[in-house]
Amino acid sequence: MAIWWAPPTPELSAAAQAAFAEYPAVAAMMDPGDFRVLQRVQEVFVFVLVAVTLGFSARRFNTLLVNNAGLARERANLSRYFSPNVVEELSQKDEPLKETRSHDIAVLFVDIVGFTAFAADRDPREVIEVLRSFHARMEAEVFRHGGTLDKYLGDGLMATFGTPEAGPRDAANALDCAREMMRALDRWNAERVALGVPAIRAGIGIHFGPAVLGDIGAARLEFAVLGNTVNLASRLEALTRTLGARLVVSDALRDRAIAETDPETEALVGFARHEGVEVPGADAMTLWSSGRL
Repeated sequence: MAIWWAPPTPELSAAAQAAFAEYPAVAAMMDPGDFRVLQRVQEVFVFVLVAVTLGFSARRFNTLLVNNAGLARERANLSRYFSPNVVEELSQKDEPLKETRSHDIAVLFVDIVGFTAFAADRDPREVIEVLRSFHARMEAEVFRHGGTLDKYLGDGLMATFGTPEAGPRDAANALDCAREMMRALDRWNAERVALGVPAIRAGIGIHFGPAVLGDIGAARLEFAVLGNTVNLASRLEALTRTLGARLVVSDALRDRAIAETDPETEALVGFARHEGVEVPGADAMTLWSSGRL
């Protein structure tokens, strides 16, 4: 605008014409008195177009950034309940768990022994803190061994291995998970005893067999694992009290773990055999136990 309103400078225009006399086009371009209105309008139009484009680009980038942050938050929330491989499947497919199907899986139950008596004369906040610490340690091992946290059961939890898709080491992973759960509990109890508070005992039961998998519900969906395999695993966990063992597994689970690894694997060492054990709701079974409860 300052150039537009500036007084004309004929001397400079004449000097430019003389300097570029042999090049009229260049002389016209170099004339300091020629404002070139059309060129200035084009420049303003280009500047406005670039500014608008940059504004839309910045807005789109901000939207994408917010959306990506939301997706990251959703994946983080999913990772609280599912192992990383399940989170990946949930994030990549529209309805990855919708189809009802059946295949063999390993089911693990872990439960604190004597928790009712433990919580009876304690402050509720202390009880909740104990449960949180227990669940945190147990679920960490579930996820670390490729399992799915099915649900919390008050002072225990249920986990599955081989969901939503079967893998080559489902039984072995469940057995390894149980071993690491016991080690994690031992470390935690060492800390508790050092602080002068009572140790926490827990029983673990694992069974391997067929189960039905699929979503249940309408507006709110829940991935469900159903079948006798789940019921038997729960009853094996309850039998840890009867057998005085920290871990009780079925013969089917042990056989499958051997097939997936070998008989000398560390997870299978130190088991005691119990033949003809009466399991509620089932025929007499051969069970294997490890550790003293």
